[in-house]
Amino acid sequence: MHSVDFLIVGGGVAGLRAAIGLADAGRVLVLTKAEPAESNTGYAQGGIAAAVGADDTPALHAADTLRAGDGLCDEAAVDTLVKDGPRFVLELLDWGARFERDADGRPALAREAAHSVRRVLHAGDATGREIGRVLWERVRSLPSVETIDHALVTDLIVEDGHARGLRYFDAADVSREVRARAILLATGGAGQVFRETTNPAVATGDGIALAFHAGARVADLEFVQFHPTALKLAGAPRFLISEALRGEGARLVNERGEAFMTRHHPDGDLAPRDIVARGIARESEHTGGSIYLTLAHLDADYVRHRFPTIAAMCAQAGLDLARDRIPVGPAAHYMMGGVDTDEWARTSMPGLFAAGEVACTGVHGANRLASNSLLEGLVFGARAAEAMQLPPQAAPMKADRVGTRDSGLGASHLVPGPQSLASAEVRDLMWRNAGLFRSRTALVEAVEILARAGAPSALSPAEQSRHRNLLTVARLIARAALRREESRGGHYREDFPDREDRRWRIHVVDTRAAY
Repeated sequence: MHSVDFLIVGGGVAGLRAAIGLADAGRVLVLTKAEPAESNTGYAQGGIAAAVGADDTPALHAADTLRAGDGLCDEAAVDTLVKDGPRFVLELLDWGARFERDADGRPALAREAAHSVRRVLHAGDATGREIGRVLWERVRSLPSVETIDHALVTDLIVEDGHARGLRYFDAADVSREVRARAILLATGGAGQVFRETTNPAVATGDGIALAFHAGARVADLEFVQFHPTALKLAGAPRFLISEALRGEGARLVNERGEAFMTRHHPDGDLAPRDIVARGIARESEHTGGSIYLTLAHLDADYVRHRFPTIAAMCAQAGLDLARDRIPVGPAAHYMMGGVDTDEWARTSMPGLFAAGEVACTGVHGANRLASNSLLEGLVFGARAAEAMQLPPQAAPMKADRVGTRDSGLGASHLVPGPQSLASAEVRDLMWRNAGLFRSRTALVEAVEILARAGAPSALSPAEQSRHRNLLTVARLIARAALRREESRGGHYREDFPDREDRRWRIHVVDTRAAY
């Protein structure tokens, strides 16, 4: 058995920033599921938002975040994000982050959807990769921080209601155990629960499932952000095409070359992501044709220089980003919900912390503002490091949280069922029944199928664990989407198309005990 002071699961921005903050306080172990750089952080193209511009303030950044969150943001969490954000972003610059600069040497700021000013720092169109590079270089220089790659965590060790450690399979599929005085889940999102996603293969919701099965609260899992513009080309992977392109003037057009988004929102192509995603889907259904992103009206050299990574990815699919119409469509991108935490990353279980996309501080409400994700990981990863050095303390349930509400199906258990359901079948079911457009009929079908589902018997113990996590998160998302009888942000019910603040301006939490 291995023992350390601090244990971090995940090698993205939140986990790495926490490791740096903990390095002087004891021995730190970072477990990553695959290669060190394989996380949602490395796939983040657009940038990191922070109020560092001359025409910007944290208050303005907060207002944009609250507006995008569709009435459900936790204002204390938002206040923490926007006020702490500039300090931690400037820290990255001090550590050598190669963000784009203006002619006068100041950070070049881009604009993305639902931002009222330019506030997005970026490193070309590979900002997440650059931030990951800077943080990994710093982590590797710290003698007190150890990393283990290809570690699949299977469960948390809970004793007397406290998180004391975890079990995992190593690269050789050998079961291991490690204990620590504080554990941080920084495992990222769950895009792989859906057939169409921008997320890497590792984003299967492991941290949410681990916390839930251990007895910690999870919240807001109905709120899934579907990014409007992933490449939609037969035979090509569904890679993300950043919102930053629209921020620089790219246009969405239908098969006839007509712009259409102003029919759905006055901000047109720069409307909040949930509105653009549904607008694309409806326009495609209405016209019977594809939807495209076009930059042909912009300077070709500028396009290729500003977006080299996306241009190269398009070239691999036989498309010229600067000249061709790029076929796009929505794909699952980001989880607003996750493990319920306070502003110090504390969960409802003493000794267990969560930060980044796996966590639900409520900072994003029902719909995340573009480029707030890397900032969230940075800010709350740093704050987690501070809190993990204090005596263990559970986060109390906030006043705007409520316990699990009945979805009208009774207590079907979130445990493996008798019917084998492969991962691909789970993802297909979730995309079809709990995706961009939802209804009671489709969600009831999904919940009932998932309640009977178990893992194929041929899977190895490690694969069984991975499949259990995928099923758990799929069940939680489907049940949460079924019980919320309104439409808000990333959650859209065709049978309840209006926002309903009187009943639903709340964050609903789930616990294992409720099932």
